[in-house]
Amino acid sequence: MASKWRVRAPVFAALGDETRLSLVAKLCGGRPHSISQLAEGSKLTRQAITKHLRVLESVGIVHSVRAGRESRFEFDPEPMEGIKEYLDFVSEKWDQALSRLVSFVEI
Repeated sequence: MASKWRVRAPVFAALGDETRLSLVAKLCGGRPHSISQLAEGSKLTRQAITKHLRVLESVGIVHSVRAGRESRFEFDPEPMEGIKEYLDFVSEKWDQALSRLVSFVEI
């Protein structure tokens, strides 16, 4: 069972950065964004944004599509389904543990 969840660790690691979480939030709108669009309102350079996007792309959270000379990035929800499955599993285990604790305390 542990090996099944181990493949999710890189996704958690990629999402463990505030900038990358912000980029994912911007991309969740459903339409592709250019690096320039993603850099708008940010203090980060386009190069820094690109580095963060490459990390997200390496774990499958985003993918790029060429549009002329420009790369546009899109959100891919599939890796997030695995994360949701894992979090549901952990939540169920915590619920079971808390139920056992309540039963123990009430005795």
